[in-house]
Amino acid sequence: MAGEPRQLAHLHRVMSYTQDMRGEDEQQDAVFSYRRVEDRIASDHPLRRIRPMMDRALEQLSVHFQAAYSRWGRPSIAPERLLRALLLQILYSIRSERQLMEQLDYNLLFRWFVGMNADESVWDATVFSKNRERLLTGEMTVRLLEAVLQQAREHELLSEEHFTVDGTLLQAWAGRKSFVAKDPPPPRGTGARGRKLLRDVVESTTDEQARLYSKSRQPGQPSYLAHVMMENRSGLVVAACATQSSQRAERDAALALLDSLGRDPRRVNAETPLITLGADRGYQFEDFIWGLRLRRVVPHVAEYKKNDKFPNWLRDEERSHPQFAVSQRKRKLVEKIFGWGKGDSLLRQVKLRGEEKVDGFVRLLASAANLVRMVKLISAV
Repeated sequence: MAGEPRQLAHLHRVMSYTQDMRGEDEQQDAVFSYRRVEDRIASDHPLRRIRPMMDRALEQLSVHFQAAYSRWGRPSIAPERLLRALLLQILYSIRSERQLMEQLDYNLLFRWFVGMNADESVWDATVFSKNRERLLTGEMTVRLLEAVLQQAREHELLSEEHFTVDGTLLQAWAGRKSFVAKDPPPPRGTGARGRKLLRDVVESTTDEQARLYSKSRQPGQPSYLAHVMMENRSGLVVAACATQSSQRAERDAALALLDSLGRDPRRVNAETPLITLGADRGYQFEDFIWGLRLRRVVPHVAEYKKNDKFPNWLRDEERSHPQFAVSQRKRKLVEKIFGWGKGDSLLRQVKLRGEEKVDGFVRLLASAANLVRMVKLISAV
């Protein structure tokens, strides 16, 4: 019994020592903060190198932003902030606008990148979505991609002679059960000799422009097709678009992308320098090969084996072109772009309805892929 007071005194000293060493759990909020949001971002964070390139591209678009917005009415979301927020949504695989607004509310990194201070209120998700459509359905994404590519040209990252084209299937924001028979059915189809195809007799009640299509033997699914043209030196996207799904869509889109790069057959002549275009066997069609030749493009399209039932349309001089083997090796790089987009699930199924919106989103994703790629390339120079 006599030892109990000594034990209690010893326990009291130990508890007092422990309380002195640990921090206090105060619940009172600080009234002021004297640190800027930018000071809280790590100096070596990847977004610190992407932000200046994005800001420079947006600066070139300032005149076009001014023309797209009315001079009267309530101020809208700044298009520069909106595009930075959309870029974050792509880079961090944020599936919905509500989740993006939630991140902007408490994530200081996101606030810094978009250009918001710590006290600004975030936007309503519905208002954000409506303002986003103004940029996705216009020419802004085309100009943004070109502004990003201009910076790549300044660092001599782009090839002006050798390119690759490919397409991929995008799952539309619609279900198979949403497809019903057209009423009334069209009198004539869009197939050969007026034959009615599946797209002629059914349509989706959710997304009228989505089509049931499959690139393999799997059952068709509501979809669009994304198309990318890549230059072969650094693997950067120089042109991109989205179209409705069809068997000819990839070939038609490839020719349209070439035309957007100044290869319209009505404008090329004998003095126009030749370029090469690599592609897989899915582009081995006579009309497509002739379309490339009319545009002064040397077709480096993969060929079928001799025992296959499909014919090849390349000439001997095209097949023996010294760059042909290099183009076939380089064309596989385009799969990394699709893998990057589909790996984060944003390109696997697009949460947008209508060809025009999906088209703008694909170009926005191409710009994001270029920025991520350019950060690595420029730092390695």
